[in-house]
Amino acid sequence: MTGTDEAAAATAAADAVDDDALYVLTAVLLTPAQFPSVLGDDFPEACAALGLEPYPGGYGLVLGQDGSGARWTVIVDDVSLVAVAIASWDCGMEYDLSPDERTVVAALPGWPLELAVAAPGVAPPHDPEPEPDEDGTVRPPLTPPDTSVWGSPQRRLGADEIALQWAMWRGQIADDQDEDGDEEEDEQPEPTASAESSAAAPDDPADESADAAPETSADAADPAAPSTSETPEVPKAPETPAEPNPDTSPTPGDLNARVERVLDEVRQYLDSPPPLGRVRSSFAPGGARMLRADGPGWSIVARTDDIAFVLLDDEPGEVTPVGRGPKLPELLEALDAIAVRPS
Repeated sequence: MTGTDEAAAATAAADAVDDDALYVLTAVLLTPAQFPSVLGDDFPEACAALGLEPYPGGYGLVLGQDGSGARWTVIVDDVSLVAVAIASWDCGMEYDLSPDERTVVAALPGWPLELAVAAPGVAPPHDPEPEPDEDGTVRPPLTPPDTSVWGSPQRRLGADEIALQWAMWRGQIADDQDEDGDEEEDEQPEPTASAESSAAAPDDPADESADAAPETSADAADPAAPSTSETPEVPKAPETPAEPNPDTSPTPGDLNARVERVLDEVRQYLDSPPPLGRVRSSFAPGGARMLRADGPGWSIVARTDDIAFVLLDDEPGEVTPVGRGPKLPELLEALDAIAVRPS
């Protein structure tokens, strides 16, 4: 073999190695206590989105690109390794996440989550060419859930944001509202709370759809109506029949009834345990716990020493606070007792 041939063979071998290498961009945990909630309401549902069995020990997801720039998600069962890598990165430290091949459960094309980063020195992220599995089945690449419109994924992402920014969201609820709730027989949703008025993060694009949420329902009390302290003028008879009001915004009573149904559903979890991961408990300052409960069409975020927030699939952008009342603390403590916690 000539020197030219040897150089070409070495280059080809190097290219093959580079194509097989995975440039790690990020990693996430997929465990009963910690999983990307955008993928599902509970751990089994999140696993099903990736075609995985809900192994109680959980998985680590490593997202990256190969030498050609193709997107890949490598799933490993070494959860501790991935947890250490994530903790190191969160602290601004470097960590070379290189899972042992023996821990790899699957290598799936595509990414199940939206990423805004890319590996340097390779082609832009793209899905690899589909290849059949051992049984001849061609698996479509993983794609992130659609969060461009309000729905279950967007609702769960909204709940994530409230948990992360609790102090900011809580600060938009007046203390006197919470105190009023203590006078009720039970915990009561506040009719004035909305993503616009009391729980919308400034400049948060995820909440731009909430500009017409529950506070607009207060329009039923026509702001143009005369004050009861003045003598009303007799209105002139209209020349043509009035157009029916097309406003279909829910009234405060409708919203309260929906939230109360959610509270009834979450109470049922105490008697009939829900799927693993549907109720989760995590650290909160002051010795409290941050609770997260999800169900069909709804999410609850609460602190055991404070109030709760409810989000609904059928109320786009709406965030409704629930005052403590005499029964909410007991409910939250009971949920904390059955919740899964990070190890």
